[in-house]
Amino acid sequence: MPHHPPRSGARALDAMNFFLADVRDGLGPYLAIYLVSVRGPTHGWNEASAGLVMTIAGIAGLLANAPAGALVDRTHAKRAVLVAAAAAVTLASVILPLTHGFAAVVAGQSLAAVAAAVFAPGIAAISLGIVGPRAFTARVGRNEAFNHAGNAVAAALAGLLAWRFGPVVVFWLMGGLAALSIAAILRVDPATIDHGVARGCPDAETARDDDPPETLRQVLTGTPALGVFAIACFLFHLANAAMLPAVGQLLAREVGGGQATSLTAACIVGAQLVMVPVAIVVGRYADRWGHRPILLAGLAVLVLRGLLYPLSDASAWLLFVQLLDGIGAGIFGALFPVVIAAIMRGTGRFNVAQGAVATVQGLGAALSTTLAGAVIVGAGYTPAFLTLAAVAAVGLALVAWRMPETAGA
Repeated sequence: MPHHPPRSGARALDAMNFFLADVRDGLGPYLAIYLVSVRGPTHGWNEASAGLVMTIAGIAGLLANAPAGALVDRTHAKRAVLVAAAAAVTLASVILPLTHGFAAVVAGQSLAAVAAAVFAPGIAAISLGIVGPRAFTARVGRNEAFNHAGNAVAAALAGLLAWRFGPVVVFWLMGGLAALSIAAILRVDPATIDHGVARGCPDAETARDDDPPETLRQVLTGTPALGVFAIACFLFHLANAAMLPAVGQLLAREVGGGQATSLTAACIVGAQLVMVPVAIVVGRYADRWGHRPILLAGLAVLVLRGLLYPLSDASAWLLFVQLLDGIGAGIFGALFPVVIAAIMRGTGRFNVAQGAVATVQGLGAALSTTLAGAVIVGAGYTPAFLTLAAVAAVGLALVAWRMPETAGA
């Protein structure tokens, strides 16, 4: 069983996570800024319609999560799957300035979301298959650190270029990063991946590729701890996903699209830079400190963030509050595959379970933008942020009440 990859293998995993960082998230908050500030004046886009596009694409992606996990469990061509997904996400994103009409935008972003569903299970499976379960928590922390560093660099470039060339430059930046991400994926040596270990089996000999994939309901209800964790992830992302797009839309109304894109990029850079040490610390100490208290801390920070945003519309304040996202999202990003791997250890269903929980989590993220957009249009930005904070508080109470400790499971 593999434990620690050779130095070249570790560097390949680092590069893959760094360059895939911006590609795997697609256009993210830049989509809302582009639609509201560039398309809005001439084509009637507003916060609600932009949020609806993001919700529809999010639903398409979440429906693909469980099949994506099953595909990663079954296939030995994990690198090829990631390469195809990176190409599809990038194509769907860079053609957005050339498409017109609500249906065309929805179709392109839905394609990107479906393709992106393979990234999380694919990266986690390759990492687990290379380093083995004992080193997996630390490897995930390292993966997340390089992922956040990649996001920070990409956001900084987007901010600088958007200041000069406008919001549309983000699409072309994604194309360049996608090419680099594909080269990084191909650097991973397929011979170092134990595909049995990669799906949560003790070794390759106990993995059966002809096992039928379990349904979403079977995976979540068959393991109560996994079901509780899935609901906690749903509530976290229902509260979290809309916060940055809402800040971006608020900035677009105040300072215009080009400056809003750059300021949003600054928000992303700040949060991602915070996530780097958070991910490293979580990866190094989570099994020692316990997973549950760290999850509680992540949700508590999210509640605080939602309460602080309404205190001021000043750009400096919004940037400062966004730094808290680096703690909350950094914790959940680092612990997501670790908790699931602990719960599903020995079952051979690690990536199917990842897909199932990602489906529930993605539903929360997809509904978040529509929820926030509707509240913004109907009542304003302050009630929207307070609503999202209340959702996070429900998640905090759930984890405190029902989530078992999974460290050492």
